Amino acid sequence: MSSTSSRRRDVTVADVAKAAQVSKAQAARALGNYGAVSDDVRERVLAAAEELSYRPNELARSMNTGKSHTIGVVVGDIENPHFGLATRGITDAAKKSGFNVILVNTDENTAAEVDAVRVLLDKRVDGLIVAPASSVETEHLRRVHESGRPLVLLDRSADGLAVETVAVDMGAISHESTRYLLEAGHRRVAFISTLRSDPGYSAGMRLDSSQISDRLEGMRRAFADAGCTFPDDLVRLNAGDAGSIRNLTREVLLGTDRATAVVASDGLIALSVVEAIQELGLRIPEDVSFLMYDDFAWTRLTTPPLTVVAQPVYDMGAAAANALIRQIDGRPPLAPAPEFNARLVRRGSVGTAPVAVPAP
Repeated sequence: MSSTSSRRRDVTVADVAKAAQVSKAQAARALGNYGAVSDDVRERVLAAAEELSYRPNELARSMNTGKSHTIGVVVGDIENPHFGLATRGITDAAKKSGFNVILVNTDENTAAEVDAVRVLLDKRVDGLIVAPASSVETEHLRRVHESGRPLVLLDRSADGLAVETVAVDMGAISHESTRYLLEAGHRRVAFISTLRSDPGYSAGMRLDSSQISDRLEGMRRAFADAGCTFPDDLVRLNAGDAGSIRNLTREVLLGTDRATAVVASDGLIALSVVEAIQELGLRIPEDVSFLMYDDFAWTRLTTPPLTVVAQPVYDMGAAAANALIRQIDGRPPLAPAPEFNARLVRRGSVGTAPVAVPAP
């Protein structure tokens, strides 16, 4: 006997209808929970479905009901712990409401994001949560919004697109953390980010990421409030793999007018920055202070523990999912919209700026 003929045939709606002694149309309505059906018929159909171990065809059900009970999530880098934790918040909230999640990683590439959105819409997801790779190139998101498909942005905004956005005010927390560094005497503060930009950073340039733009704006404002000149020459973008991150860190820490403090834009690059500092024979915080965005368990296990900007990432993911599900259900947004605030967690990696900076 062939493997094909011996394999158990999937149970169909027709099989359930026959076992329940109802029409196929009645069985479909009872199983799909739509249309008019009597309590007696519903009970018989559900009992037959359980006895036969019937599993619904999700595609067919979505064609009947117009809903797939599936959410599409598009993020830039699932290797980044920030997005991993946010995605956990999304999936937990979605599961509680009976939704499944399809996750797509774009490697922070806008073309890949455009393709991901198209694929998810082709799969008939009920709505999308997107962390835009670019806050500028957003025409594909505009089309989604104008089509009426539920859409929520996570972590980053999109220029001129009035959709629900779940994010922290990065400008405010960046200003606070930079003021902390300034009060410790630091004037040469470096900022290292994974944001891709060709050419590299120059003062006044338009940045693709609203998050990075807001952080730099907050830093610049803190310097201006202190009557100091912001060190544009210490901003480094395009931090990719571990090798490039170490090279960028060496750039800002070598020379006679080097940085006395380094800010890492996320937890993904922070480890490589710390490794580069150690390879140069510099001590944290005696020779160079260090501050990073996002708070993870390992940041408390280093020597010294690292000063961080902690964000409620899990809660933001859950809030994004709940906001999207409200849209899918046709309910209005929460009013007022929930606010999410980051906080500066002061540990041991920020110290007083050294008077004489030792040459590595």
